[in-house]
Amino acid sequence: MYSYYVYILLCSDGLTYTGITNDLLRRLEEHQKSLKPKSFTFKRRPVELIFHQEFNNVLQVIWFEKKIKRWSGKKKLALANGKFDLLQILAECQNATHSKYQPND
Repeated sequence: MYSYYVYILLCSDGLTYTGITNDLLRRLEEHQKSLKPKSFTFKRRPVELIFHQEFNNVLQVIWFEKKIKRWSGKKKLALANGKFDLLQILAECQNATHSKYQPND
């Protein structure tokens, strides 16, 4: 049985990078030694592994990666820091035009 990982890296500029791999240590080393100048992490090294989750099913790992790639950086950091109570708060729309902020007529 294979293992697959979703991982989040914290880049030196404070941005996050989310990816998937079947070899976490190899992939982290590739990010640190990056030979591709056009890659996202190339100019943002060094990077730090701040979160990873193991999966046995490749479809699940792809689904989870796609889900968290859409998250804000703050939400990814909350996940990485185990602040699960913040995930719901950060997921809510904070826009003043959102329906929950409109007065009832």
